[in-house]
Amino acid sequence: MRRDIFQAIADPTRRAIITLIALQAMTPNALSEHFDTSRQAISKHLRILTECELVKQEHRGREIYYLLEADKMKEIDKWLEQFRKIWVSRFDQLDDVLQVLKKKKK
Repeated sequence: MRRDIFQAIADPTRRAIITLIALQAMTPNALSEHFDTSRQAISKHLRILTECELVKQEHRGREIYYLLEADKMKEIDKWLEQFRKIWVSRFDQLDDVLQVLKKKKK
């Protein structure tokens, strides 16, 4: 089953994994030290993140390191951009209202 990136980031553990590997590549064992869950559970999360192409594997000797696919994160940013425009517009409108109210108090 092919998952999309929004399914991947819906889970708080996967978001935490993304945050950790954004700082540095990590092995599943190193990642599991940061969570109160089994290494197998972390491996399942990593598999989902890999399927969604948010992380990639890099073999270094006998170890597998997981790295963030920053380009894939752009899809999330692109989707959020439409909401940023709405928020900026609403904040601008609020700023206008506050300026009017401020002038009325004087």
